[in-house]
Amino acid sequence: MCLGVIMVMLDGTVMGIAAPVMGAELGATLSDMQWVTNGYLLALAVFLITAGKLGDIYGHKRVFLLGVAGFAITSAAIALSGSVTALIIFRVLQGLFGALLQPAALALLRSAFPKERLNQAMGAWGAIIGLSSAAGPILGGLLVENVSWQSVFYINVPVGIVALIMGFVIIKESRAASLSRIDWPGVVLLSGMMFSLVWAIIKAPEWGWTDAKTLIFAAVFVVFAAGFIFWQSRAKQPLVPLSLFKNPSISIGTVLMMMVAFAMFGAMFFLGFFFQGVHGLTPLEAGLRMLPMSAGMIVASPLAAMAIGKLGPKITMAVGLLITASAMFLMSQLSMDASFVESGLPFLLLAFGLSPVFVGATEIIVGNAPLELSGAAGGIQQSAMQVGGALGTAILGAVMAGTISDKLPGYLGPAAAALKPAELEGLEKAAAFGTVPPQATQGFEQQVIDALTNAVHLAFMDGMHTAFTVSTIVAVITAGLALFVRSGRKIEGEPVHIG
Repeated sequence: MCLGVIMVMLDGTVMGIAAPVMGAELGATLSDMQWVTNGYLLALAVFLITAGKLGDIYGHKRVFLLGVAGFAITSAAIALSGSVTALIIFRVLQGLFGALLQPAALALLRSAFPKERLNQAMGAWGAIIGLSSAAGPILGGLLVENVSWQSVFYINVPVGIVALIMGFVIIKESRAASLSRIDWPGVVLLSGMMFSLVWAIIKAPEWGWTDAKTLIFAAVFVVFAAGFIFWQSRAKQPLVPLSLFKNPSISIGTVLMMMVAFAMFGAMFFLGFFFQGVHGLTPLEAGLRMLPMSAGMIVASPLAAMAIGKLGPKITMAVGLLITASAMFLMSQLSMDASFVESGLPFLLLAFGLSPVFVGATEIIVGNAPLELSGAAGGIQQSAMQVGGALGTAILGAVMAGTISDKLPGYLGPAAAALKPAELEGLEKAAAFGTVPPQATQGFEQQVIDALTNAVHLAFMDGMHTAFTVSTIVAVITAGLALFVRSGRKIEGEPVHIG
């Protein structure tokens, strides 16, 4: 299972490092490269729950191995792409195969381990995620700088081959005996619902949160969601049995996963720009700065599993979230020239704060679901993470943009009056990435350029500090929610209507 996840995690962490070189070599615009990322995210988010249900019906081993094979093949196709269009198409396909792989892997873990060892399995799972996350930026930086951007995708091929061979030999098949068909109307309604939601979140920072296009997609989401809920309450074999959420632990676990992804991915999104744009580090050096968190998860995840086994999930996750809040607060205090130690301490704290939440929330969602619905539960867990991360990136991005817009004119001082409104707006947009575009400084003396750069960096730091402050508050609120969950495989309330 972990070999399959290594491919997905490596791909996710190296993409950010490879993207600038990919775009330059293929002559891609910023919009093109956004589609390379958003196409993958949309395919993954839209298809996750349906993919989990396919595993419940046709067998999780079969679906997992199909996902592994498809992910490896599309990775090779991405490396062979000679145009941006082909790159986007294969990234979308890669997202679909990634969606097949992840819920099936969680469902296979659920069926393979007894209750008393499920936490340990999730701990090992978290450790592998930490290891691959730690290796991704460093390996990606080395390959991009010394070989080519294509090499970061070719690396998935041998990993996929080993995972396929071991999977055929070792994994035992698991499926729901009582399920026999796919709820196709449910698939259509859920896909429309998830696409509308994620697309609105992705585009809102560009369009504006109150723009007509954003509101239209939000309204479409509400319509699809209402239709999906109505149909699921009447379907003979529903795609997502609504009675599953009568179990408070599953409902709260889903919210926990979404909120912690909001805080983590939303805030972490800006750190790459901080290290490379403001701090002036190379991609490899930026990856090394994040090493304490990724490497810490290798140790923290098994320890979190042990703590959950002895103390229960609610206390362990609540403490983990308070540690996460402390780490976010320290990041909100980072200076422009923060040293490795100054940034490394909050990263290390994040590892020991997030690991109990990811391990615990995953075990709660998948472990509390009936075995027959473990694939659907895995899809719910992954969807909650994707939606939470997208929401965090979009909302905290809006918070950061608002702070920069408010602070930048003050840092520019008299120079702000000399800039045209369009030039000031362009400088504000560039400040969100911590850089000053060359076209914005054409014709200026070096002293003026230095003053503009310093103003942009100061405004960026204010925006980043505000984003981390919001993440701190979200983590504290989520810690309170964690006190209401129970450990896995304790089904509460009425029986779940499976079909």
